[in-house]
Amino acid sequence: MQAQGSLLQGSMMSNFINIYQTEGTRGLWRGVIPTAQRAAIVVGVELPVYDITKKHLLRSGLMGDTISTHFISSFTCGLAGALASNPVDVVRTRMMNQRCLSGSPMYKGTLDGLMQTWKNEGFFALYKGFWPNWLRLGPWNIIFFITFEQLKKLPF
Repeated sequence: MQAQGSLLQGSMMSNFINIYQTEGTRGLWRGVIPTAQRAAIVVGVELPVYDITKKHLLRSGLMGDTISTHFISSFTCGLAGALASNPVDVVRTRMMNQRCLSGSPMYKGTLDGLMQTWKNEGFFALYKGFWPNWLRLGPWNIIFFITFEQLKKLPF
């Protein structure tokens, strides 16, 4: 942005103005619904998977309530979250990038996007970008849940 010599050119505000001028208010909100759907899927999968994995490890008697148990549980929930959310992530990105200047959009909604992607590109197209997604969710979950479990042990 320094090289452009303008405060607006190439900035976030410039992009907002450009989207608003070409696509209107709807263009600014494109992708909100699939983003909320993705967030609900991630939370709805990660928390139960963490809890179930931890309970199974504790009940098995193989592990106690240790950092190792928390690590394995959080690693597993990160993987489950990435597996569950990646298809919606792919469609969300495509919906946010589609232009609606003239005519109808390519995807009418998340379900339509999922079905079209699967039909036209195959099931595994829904898992494009899986590794970067998991490499982001995995470490975050490990740090979050290990920190959470350690904070629970503090005497307050």
